[in-house]
Amino acid sequence: MLLPSLENLACFEAAARTLNFRTAARAVALSPAAFGQRIRQIEEQVGAPLFERTTRRVQLTPRGLALLPRARQCLALAEDCLRSAMGPAPAPVELTLGTRFELGMSWIVPQLGALTRRRPELTLHLYFGASDDLLRRLYDRSVDCVVTSARWSATTLAAETLHEERYAFVASPKLLRREAFARPEHASRHCLLDIDPTMPLFRYLADQAGGAGCFAFARHRWVGLGAAIKALVLAGEGVAVLPRHMVAAELRGGKLKRLLPSAPLARDHFRLIYRRDDPRSSLYAKLAASLRAVPIQ
Repeated sequence: MLLPSLENLACFEAAARTLNFRTAARAVALSPAAFGQRIRQIEEQVGAPLFERTTRRVQLTPRGLALLPRARQCLALAEDCLRSAMGPAPAPVELTLGTRFELGMSWIVPQLGALTRRRPELTLHLYFGASDDLLRRLYDRSVDCVVTSARWSATTLAAETLHEERYAFVASPKLLRREAFARPEHASRHCLLDIDPTMPLFRYLADQAGGAGCFAFARHRWVGLGAAIKALVLAGEGVAVLPRHMVAAELRGGKLKRLLPSAPLARDHFRLIYRRDDPRSSLYAKLAASLRAVPIQ
């Protein structure tokens, strides 16, 4: 079997991260034509397309999604291999990273040991908080960087894209046995569970379906935490939009059901956000590369 070159894997990873071939070509310092040839080469080796390309967008195929985490691991290992022969270790550095509780506990905490082994010079402290609190602490320099999918508009911040975040509109089977939810007008029979009015997860469905006004829920309950929403949905206390990585196991096991499966939900991205005036941008880029190497389950 002919193995893919690291350069081709780097091109694939850049395209998967940006979902824009021209932007990705600039990121790896290639012309669009040369970049396209690299992608074609790796697709020929895989034996299937890795991207679906139209005039309006680029997205990963199932084969591309399967390859992405392994490609990132290969690139990270190659970087570690080179670093081991490059002389004295870098100076130690400490960073405080802020994140939401669910993402931190399910994704960041489990990889702290591997991060330490791969980057022994880095001591990573964690702070858990809500999205608005995290951004506020980033502005006032209480934390150095933040991992979040929250939206922001400040030009004083910079970001490294990590992983795409997809969502699912879900309910428990026992709730659906009591009250069906097959059409938007059935919202009037149900309680919507969500984070809070300033950062509702339901917007990922409402924005694609013509606005929240298309769904007249019987009531709303704001519970402040994704884990709390999930627990209440499993208990049959309401319906909710939740990140797919949080409910994937329950959907596979039949403990939750997707509602309105043909209705599209908007997507977002987890990003590593830091202050643009922070001189450690190269360190954040390396940290982001390490985080990208581990998929969000």
